[in-house]
Amino acid sequence: MKHHLAFFLTLSVICCNGQDQHITMLSALKQHIGSGVYPNIDAIIVDKQNKVIIEEYFNVFKQDSLHDIRSAFKSVTSILAGIAIDKGLISLNDKVLKYFPEYKVKDKSDDRKTKIKIIDLLKMKTGLNCEEFYGTGPDCEDGMDRSNDWIDFCLNIEMKDEPGVKWSYSSIPPMIMGEIISRASGVTIMEFCEMYLFKPLGIEKYKWTITPQGRGMTAGSFYIKPVDMLKIGRLIRQNGNWQGKQIVSADWIKQSTACDTNIDFSFVKYSRMRNAKYESARYGYYWYRENLQYGKFKTEVLFASGNGGQYIMIFEEYDTVIIFTGSNYNYWKNKLPFEIVLKYLLPMIEYQN
Repeated sequence: MKHHLAFFLTLSVICCNGQDQHITMLSALKQHIGSGVYPNIDAIIVDKQNKVIIEEYFNVFKQDSLHDIRSAFKSVTSILAGIAIDKGLISLNDKVLKYFPEYKVKDKSDDRKTKIKIIDLLKMKTGLNCEEFYGTGPDCEDGMDRSNDWIDFCLNIEMKDEPGVKWSYSSIPPMIMGEIISRASGVTIMEFCEMYLFKPLGIEKYKWTITPQGRGMTAGSFYIKPVDMLKIGRLIRQNGNWQGKQIVSADWIKQSTACDTNIDFSFVKYSRMRNAKYESARYGYYWYRENLQYGKFKTEVLFASGNGGQYIMIFEEYDTVIIFTGSNYNYWKNKLPFEIVLKYLLPMIEYQN
């Protein structure tokens, strides 16, 4: 398999020994990607202090190519929710069914669905009988995809637990969240996103997945350029500020990325990286955090994650954003970017200092 390898590197601040080490590690990483040790990596971008130091595309992908970022788009939906809250359109403690007056609770003896709040949607603690993360099911996304009205399908899922108690990963909550934003704002979620997020960030080329009812899919399957994923990462790293304009409040960034729910799952562990210490990732409002430790490196990463190896990683300690896109769908190797970060990219960033 042939790969297009194009690295744009800034080496002027690296001392001689550091430069030798940097180039050696870069060469090793290129060899491992090209030989299939790290298969199906489609793009890597490393940005330190708003300066791109590595930008690489593989396979058929180029800088201008759109890539399906799958569930990493859930983190964008989190930003849109924050903008809606900043504008006073919605509140975290609003009951979800407030925005769906046409919905009628079928089981009058079970009032749990009437208790679901917007904050439960954002924390993946709705109590709905859906589970995609651990393979315990049911995987409600497949049923949603086959339905004619995705929102109606979401609202009619039966309850399993009390809202606000149990973390259960699913694409259902962010789909409902997108519709609430649309109904509260009076425009489609596509228009809301364009007006208040994408246009200010200069994101112009992208593709929505559209539901049979003409709604934008806010749980994933969104196509965007990796360089525009980088803009989302920079926005988060800069506490919601973009070129002097506050796109979403710093308070929202702090709250949504606090990630205080332990999910009993480690991305590093499932990358099968040898000699790396790991502990459970934590979940916020469609964002993850995980502590990383390998050799001398001990740091924390805030990240968006999508099936196949789509990541927006923010390393606050290093003032760095790292973007990955990939095609390792439904496969443990979609976690390999964590090994690449720990073995190659963080050392390279260190040598930049």
